[in-house]
Amino acid sequence: MKRICICGGGSLGHVCAGVLSSQSDVNVNVFTRSPEKWTRQLIVKDLNGKVYEGNIKVISDNPQEVLEACDIILLCLPGYAIENTLEIIKPYIGESVVGSIVCSTGFFFFAHRILGERTRLFGFQRVPFIARLEEYGHSANLLGYKQQLFIAHENISDVESFRSFVERLWLTPVKLLSSYYEASLTNSNPILHTGRLYDMWKDWNGELYDHNILFYKEWTIESSQILIDMDAEFMRLLDVLPVAKNAIPSLLEYYESHDAESLCRKIRNIPAFENITSPMKQVKGGWIPDFESRYFVEDFPYGLYFIKTLAEEKGIDTPVINRVYEWGMSVCNKKRS
Repeated sequence: MKRICICGGGSLGHVCAGVLSSQSDVNVNVFTRSPEKWTRQLIVKDLNGKVYEGNIKVISDNPQEVLEACDIILLCLPGYAIENTLEIIKPYIGESVVGSIVCSTGFFFFAHRILGERTRLFGFQRVPFIARLEEYGHSANLLGYKQQLFIAHENISDVESFRSFVERLWLTPVKLLSSYYEASLTNSNPILHTGRLYDMWKDWNGELYDHNILFYKEWTIESSQILIDMDAEFMRLLDVLPVAKNAIPSLLEYYESHDAESLCRKIRNIPAFENITSPMKQVKGGWIPDFESRYFVEDFPYGLYFIKTLAEEKGIDTPVINRVYEWGMSVCNKKRS
């Protein structure tokens, strides 16, 4: 029986806990600040009507209760929670492999500093599922699977066995990356979200919107062009890092597009994305941007930050990334020291 601990109670934490614990030879624990809100039975439904009925073994806010003797400890956390959580779990890791469902918000950089160079680590290049919470601690929706997953790894001796195990757990073919940079520096959320937000609200002066904008379905050509420009700068950074060629495809390649117009058309018509709204909040008379949402407080200071900082260290000029980053940090007021 394999033992896995999920750290975190967001959408991905719920879906991963439900899918993994539905497998007969896997015990799943959940490390959460709100154990009283969870039930042991966790229901996850996908868009095809498939239902995963998970049964959680232990749910606790005490790390010792849920972490010791686990094979895998998986962080399903926003960027701002990773550093502190690693500090909390450090005494209880033992021989566990510590991983993160999202690596683009600093997981490997934090883990190297906090856990040391010998800890066994792994992390996903892109999230394995598109997930949305339905009822906290009870149910969630799996809105989309990936055709293939890529993971980075460090200090794992039998890498092929581990790769095969991850593949079985997440129900998706898995390939290994050659460097943690290939998971840490994705051009997904840190560029995709930030570039879109910049285009939407760089000139916002307090006006009200009559609806919550569909983040992808109402995508614009202007947003696509900003993405293309940021991505070109990002690719120049990858050229000077130990990253395998084509390990991180450009956004135009990934979305099978050739210019801003075709990229806009592609993004607008992804079925799994069509109902996803923007980080906005309803106020009297309409809707306004929510600058305290995770899109802002995670993707700018814990996503784009690492790309910008590495580019500066390597002497790569990134004027568009810099402009987007400075705007984002000014509105979410989350400047890093």
